[in-house]
Amino acid sequence: MVVLAASICTKGGKAVISRQFREMTRARIESLLASFPKLIPTNTQHTTVETADVRYVYQPLEDLYILLITNKASNILQDIDTLHLFARVVSDMCRSAEEREILKNSFELLGAFDEIISLGYREPISLMQVRSVLEMESHEEKIQEIISRNKEAEAKEELKRRAKQLEMQRREMQKRTANTPSSSYLGGGVSGYSSVPRFESPAESTPIRTASPAPSSIRAPAFKGSGMKLGSKKTRQAELMDALGAEIPPSEDMSIPPTPAIASTPEPAVQKQVRGSLPPVTAESVHMIIKEQISLSLVREGGLKSMELKGDLNLHITDPDLARVKIYLATPNADLGSELQFKQHPKVEKFVPSKDRVIALRDPSKGFPVGPALAVLRWRYAGTDESLVPLSINCWPTPNNDGTCDVNIEYELENENITLYDVVVSIPLPAGSYPTVSSHSGDWALNPSSHSLDWTIQKISSDERSGSLEFSVGGDDAGAFFPVKASFIGQGSMAGVHVSSVTSLDGEEEVVFSEDATITAEDYLIV
Repeated sequence: MVVLAASICTKGGKAVISRQFREMTRARIESLLASFPKLIPTNTQHTTVETADVRYVYQPLEDLYILLITNKASNILQDIDTLHLFARVVSDMCRSAEEREILKNSFELLGAFDEIISLGYREPISLMQVRSVLEMESHEEKIQEIISRNKEAEAKEELKRRAKQLEMQRREMQKRTANTPSSSYLGGGVSGYSSVPRFESPAESTPIRTASPAPSSIRAPAFKGSGMKLGSKKTRQAELMDALGAEIPPSEDMSIPPTPAIASTPEPAVQKQVRGSLPPVTAESVHMIIKEQISLSLVREGGLKSMELKGDLNLHITDPDLARVKIYLATPNADLGSELQFKQHPKVEKFVPSKDRVIALRDPSKGFPVGPALAVLRWRYAGTDESLVPLSINCWPTPNNDGTCDVNIEYELENENITLYDVVVSIPLPAGSYPTVSSHSGDWALNPSSHSLDWTIQKISSDERSGSLEFSVGGDDAGAFFPVKASFIGQGSMAGVHVSSVTSLDGEEEVVFSEDATITAEDYLIV
């Protein structure tokens, strides 16, 4: 069948909203809708009516009509089933079938219509799938929320730093005054001739991101890399340090200010959250920004409980001469198959089935915006195929007979098309117990705020795809070490969405482009 248009009109034939799926002028669709009420026979229960050119499949919607305009060769039974799906979508998105309510939700309704019909043909989609597609989250909105939270946290840390700095200056001034008995003969002591040197307090660092402990001449580390033995005096001292957040007061000798443990300048919030330690990418005049987020839950005994992958492609053009282009996508990951759902920008042409995936404007006479990045494509996958897990993590607690537990944890990169950076695997620890690490790859540290062992691996790639960590700790409950959480930022696309080529609409010439593909873990759990 071929659906020419889907419309909602009044009893008199006035169009409320209408979506054309084939080339039709506004005058043509208004003429078809105006003549429709005159064709409806009186005192009949039929839901179809025909003219010499088209067929109307309609359904009353209180004071309105919802109808499909099709060609006469279409299957009436399929048309009626499609019409019922349109009616359910309208009832689901609008509180009442009134003209004002329809107009209020017109943009969402037209988007839903596009999901049901593509180029005049019915898509294999249900009402629940339409809801899922329309409720896709905005990656840009999440980035803005992260930026806002980072600004609030930085403001609080700055207040603490300044308060600590003022307190240290006050103590130094008191000490200088006390150590200068003849200051009254020099015109007012410290304030007369001696200036108070400015003291910069050490920057507070999070134990998770510390790859190596600070030198012993600066501050004593809370825990050594080799672990600590249970039952010794050092254990009680470690507990006290854990309760204090592993912070040691600065030296009381203020004649030589202590050196900050970390002297590097913090990165901007946006760059730190989005790029992390990824290698820089040189942006061309046509630049593709591919972002993916993965959320999954693995079962500790093996198997995948749930997985969701969301991604978007942003087009950034800086040269006005290259605004009129056509973008060809490479074939996505074959393992995802037809379960990978795509959604284009309303002004971008939909993909044609059984043909190359091309991103181009509906109106070829216009060009893409120049300057700001435009989200032209989104995709989503949800399933339980364990072969699609990018990073497998196995945690094996083994209780002993002496009230302790040996824990072995290992990881392995399953998707060789991506490279992971700043990987942190966090393993909860039993309350009041501290681990003794016997062997490990990467770095590890204790996180006092969550009382967990944070295992940090700077890079996981196809060349170095696996690693392990072993430690022993007090406690014999294997469930105390779950859920294990992982976070990372990767380079590449798990869905395999990449740009193969870009051509200009003026002459079909190849255009040089650049691509920056990243993937982040939103919720990565082993439960």
